[in-house]
Amino acid sequence: MVLMLAACGSTPKEPEAQWSAERLYSEAKEEASSGNYDRAGKLYERLEGRASGTLLAQQAQIERAYMLYKTGEKAQALTVLERFIKLHPTSPALDYALYLQGIVNFNDNLGLLGNLAGQDLTERDQQASRDAYQSYKQLIEQFPQSIYADDARARMNYIINALAAYEVHVADYYYRRGAYVAAANRAQQTVQDFQQSPSNEEALQIMVRSYDKLGLVELRDDATRVLKKNFPNSDLVEGVAPKAKPWYQIW
Repeated sequence: MVLMLAACGSTPKEPEAQWSAERLYSEAKEEASSGNYDRAGKLYERLEGRASGTLLAQQAQIERAYMLYKTGEKAQALTVLERFIKLHPTSPALDYALYLQGIVNFNDNLGLLGNLAGQDLTERDQQASRDAYQSYKQLIEQFPQSIYADDARARMNYIINALAAYEVHVADYYYRRGAYVAAANRAQQTVQDFQQSPSNEEALQIMVRSYDKLGLVELRDDATRVLKKNFPNSDLVEGVAPKAKPWYQIW
């Protein structure tokens, strides 16, 4: 019995403990292809330690970050990527690491309740989108010819429009609360910061309505002229009532 217990104690609990780095990578790729992201992530983590100091270890680190992202471990995925970017500033995979960092931060999932409510993505806090924008910006500046650059530029344009729409939501919220000065200022800042955004049409209308409520006739007329000049076919005309708020908003 003693000999049997000793034999059991010497047997590895996990078969991959004896695998080569190449086999670990191959098995991890196969698990990922099959959708077993959690299992693949663990294999990549083991490979990262096994192949420490090599390009394969760097690849394993990035692949693990992606597996964490796929399993919903966003914070942990970002931690792995931040560590990679800090430790490997000259890595040939740095452009992909920045791109993946942007993908993880990209705030495009409203969740079940948001989808059921018909909630607009731009109505939520946009810090994650700002973080994604910075990752894409760094990617484009450092690697303008990267295969990920074009998609990064498209996502940056989307984020800019989302940020502008978010600012308009905030300005509209202030207007509904009767904080007309705050509404006008927020809308004006939107127009200044996001000059090419389609949200400027609504921002200008909020300015018109807010200045009208404040009795600032000259500023109201100036905003109206800008609105008509830039959006001649706009259905947002002076005096129109504010748009109906979604049912899930209680203010």
